[in-house]
Amino acid sequence: MAKDGQSADWEVLQSEVAYDGYFQLIKYTLRHELFRGGWGQPITREIFERGSAAAVLPYDPALGCVLLVEQFRPGAMQAGGHPWLTELVAGIIDPGETPEDVVRREAVEEAGVRLTELLPIHRYFVSPGGSTEQMHLFCARADLSDAGGIHGLAEEGEDIRVRVLSCGEAFGLLDSGALDNAMTLIALQWFRRHQHELFRD
Repeated sequence: MAKDGQSADWEVLQSEVAYDGYFQLIKYTLRHELFRGGWGQPITREIFERGSAAAVLPYDPALGCVLLVEQFRPGAMQAGGHPWLTELVAGIIDPGETPEDVVRREAVEEAGVRLTELLPIHRYFVSPGGSTEQMHLFCARADLSDAGGIHGLAEEGEDIRVRVLSCGEAFGLLDSGALDNAMTLIALQWFRRHQHELFRD
């Protein structure tokens, strides 16, 4: 694999599907060049092939508030934490979809709101040591005057509660440590930094 016009600095020697269910787990044998020079020994790693996702923080400049959702997360349960997480509206990017398509669709499904102007925040690897997943983050204008209630697709087992919070309430959750997922922390930190220009426009 070429990198910045240079010669290959890593290679996959073997790959096999270790699990193929709701997600995939691929077992790779690979090697890469070392910082000190030369090639390292082959190593084996299992990589979680989850697909990439997109998430959005809706905000209403007229009301001075943002929208978050709360739902049950099995990973948090298994890790010993509180499994109902407060987080962004988010979804997996299906084949043929753009990240923008996903957040507009998920905003309707998970929160019952329609987004207007989308502002990209950042794209990042969620857990690059063991997963290919990338997260595409957005902030978006929305009319939140009637937002609330319980949403989600029953056929997907979703049970999602909408939380409309003032900026002060949202930043209070951020500062208190009550939020414990990266996408929400990153988006709210970005939003706090840019809130004055967002509400001015």
